[in-house]
Amino acid sequence: MSLRSRLALGCALPLSLALALACSASAQTAKPMLGFTPDSAQRERALEGVYDKQLDGSEMRAWLEQLSSEPNHVGAPHNKANAEFMLAKFKEWGWDARIETFYVLYPTPISESLDLLGPKPFTAALHEGPVEGDRTSGKTQNALPPYVAYQGDGDVTGDLVYVNYGMPEDYKALERLGVSVKGKIVIARYGAGWRGLKPELAQEHGAIGCLIYSDPADDGYATDDVWPKGGQRPPQGVQRGSVQRMMLYSGDPLTPGVGATKDANRLTRETAQTILKIPALPISYADAQPLLEALGGQMAPRNFRGALPITYHVGGADAARVHLAVKSDWSLKPIYDVIATLKGKDFPDQWVVRGNHHDGWVFGATDPLSGNVVLMEEAKAIGQLAKTGWRPKRTLVYASWDAEEPGLIGSTEWAEAHAEELQKKALAYVNSDSNERGFFGAEGSHSLQTLVNQVASETPDPETGVSVADRLKGKFMLDAASPTAREDVKLAAAATANGGEFPLPPLGSGSDYTGFLQHLGVASLNVGFGGEGEMGGVYHSIYDSYDHFLRYGDPTFDYEVALAKSAGRIMLRLADGEAPPMRFTPVSSAVAQYLKEVKGLVDKDRTGDEKLAHLLAAKAYELSNDPLHPLAAPKPEAPVPALDFSALDVATSRLDAAAKAFDAAYATNLGRLDRKQQASLETLLSGMEQGLTSAEGLPGRPWFHHMLYAPGLLTGYGAKTMPAVREAIESRRWAEAQTYIVVTAKTLDTYAERLERGASSLSAK
Repeated sequence: MSLRSRLALGCALPLSLALALACSASAQTAKPMLGFTPDSAQRERALEGVYDKQLDGSEMRAWLEQLSSEPNHVGAPHNKANAEFMLAKFKEWGWDARIETFYVLYPTPISESLDLLGPKPFTAALHEGPVEGDRTSGKTQNALPPYVAYQGDGDVTGDLVYVNYGMPEDYKALERLGVSVKGKIVIARYGAGWRGLKPELAQEHGAIGCLIYSDPADDGYATDDVWPKGGQRPPQGVQRGSVQRMMLYSGDPLTPGVGATKDANRLTRETAQTILKIPALPISYADAQPLLEALGGQMAPRNFRGALPITYHVGGADAARVHLAVKSDWSLKPIYDVIATLKGKDFPDQWVVRGNHHDGWVFGATDPLSGNVVLMEEAKAIGQLAKTGWRPKRTLVYASWDAEEPGLIGSTEWAEAHAEELQKKALAYVNSDSNERGFFGAEGSHSLQTLVNQVASETPDPETGVSVADRLKGKFMLDAASPTAREDVKLAAAATANGGEFPLPPLGSGSDYTGFLQHLGVASLNVGFGGEGEMGGVYHSIYDSYDHFLRYGDPTFDYEVALAKSAGRIMLRLADGEAPPMRFTPVSSAVAQYLKEVKGLVDKDRTGDEKLAHLLAAKAYELSNDPLHPLAAPKPEAPVPALDFSALDVATSRLDAAAKAFDAAYATNLGRLDRKQQASLETLLSGMEQGLTSAEGLPGRPWFHHMLYAPGLLTGYGAKTMPAVREAIESRRWAEAQTYIVVTAKTLDTYAERLERGASSLSAK
């Protein structure tokens, strides 16, 4: 009987023998391993070899088919059944597991209607029909119709205005055309920004309703064949989603800052800041085409035009008139977080937390279950290790969250309910979500950058055989060679050109790390593979199915195994290191880059203002205007004042010196620490990320405490770095920018002071 078979049956093979067999089976060249001495690194790699032997793609395939076999939204019977199935599995694998239930405000549709009025009336289908070869696409009995959560409900009639992507620059373009959306219903296409910003900005501009559709230019027939011939969105496909104002706070709208238990104090729906006031509805491009075709008014600017076979107009004059009605059930509904714990033997009060959500908008095969079955496979393999007698040094916590889709609710409520304990005990949080063929991706806290690079350099890409790190570095080089390459891609290519680490992009929002990183200050990662699958076209639709994933996501399940290998190694090394595998010079390097960027924004504004003033003075806009299609000139801006960045300059220099000193002391003294020094180091590193937080939070949104990473108010998912300073500059709130230059500098000083104390403690004799 093979080693793998004996472990799979739970036989008590001594771990020392298992490791010896693993070492003899794979003679790996010794490489440095952050957090480990050479001897402990050898044992760890042997352990990881045994772990790898437990990973089984066919097992994940069977779980994925089962978990995605019925509608899986919040409140669906199958969603609860999935939670109970996972609970039983965790217990079977030897974990101490439980379900934690919260009660959250979650609106579900009662009725929806959309009608084009006038000489060519049209009633939208608001329905996704079955597709040949997609076995679950006809299972609509327990499915909810297409909708967006936390829109405002209402019954409104008004003229329709097309606002392109519905982003701030689109409203500026409409203003120059003389088109207002006040008192009207807007129609925006998906893309260019988070969906929740589209109805929010429409509301701010005075609109009474909002429609959001998927244009085939972005994820339909203009990009590839549509499902079932290809992977892209079919004409009747609709992207559901949340429009909750998660940039203010995530989680249950009625319980910001506290867990949504049965007896929690709650806001009213009317006073909850994250719920919109106007009705909104997502529609397909089949339903959108007759509406857009009916629009009159000026022809849309070139960058407004999609791929529908029509001439795009903006409306306003001769506009189409539309009736929109949405009514929802606004009751509290239970959600089910599955929490599994494997207690650490040396530092049981130091937690390494791993999460992925299990709820979907309908079947959710790719989003989220492709990642959730990987989390399960990791837990199974680690459980098999534990059955041999091994235990991690630190406690492992594996969590499958509910209600991520409507607003990161399950993870946020758990984080808020356990906030004090997490801030004392949580060393790191590792998240995943969807997973498919392609390149390895990781984002997150820069203290974990070296760990991620080392794991990626040792994880083989399933299809090419090279490491996933080398493949990613090759992509950086190629993308950076493009004349339109983004600055972050150029920086990544330069950083890796001579064998250096690839930098971690910062985290904004959009998945379950938000409550841990940006609210509690727990070092966090988001990991996964993607970019070569073809799942984007069925995102958040009924067609995100097992059959679609099997054809276009990861047909062999090799990338599911690759994610289990990489994420599992990150978890094992965080849990088993001689010291937590953190390094801080990547933090100081990132801070220096972010400071350079915000200074550059000020210079860019000043230069742009000078150019605009010159053009206005020369009457260039008036002289070049087309009299038949006039555009108003842009409005001049107030002058950019001088900002004093000296506090941030000093704090950044101090952080750089402190990070280098700590990393050197850590490398020199690892494995030589006495018990008191070791305990002190564990405590220091668990709380380090909290040193980058401020108790007062970001201006206007105090739930977000992190002063280095946050989702942007006008980007949604996208990250803003040094957010208080950056967003004040971008919005030209100069006095606020100056205030938060000082606040951010003080935060960096606190972080540097912790590193200085740590370096001193490590070096003490």
